[in-house]
Amino acid sequence: MADAPNPIQVQKFLGGMDYPASRDALVSHAEDSGADGNVLDALRNIPDKEYDSPTAVSSAVSGG
Repeated sequence: MADAPNPIQVQKFLGGMDYPASRDALVSHAEDSGADGNVLDALRNIPDKEYDSPTAVSSAVSGG
């Protein structure tokens, strides 16, 4: 996945997100914030679970 967004790009579209949040809630919030396809694809591909912080989301997006 060479064109995966970096965590800063992802977090830009998740500003104001309330945690914990599910994957679907993260995708929905990013869509409402105008995220591009790369960011939305990255969020759709993270494990379907509850994320308790922006750091947890960034770690999942980066494959950690």
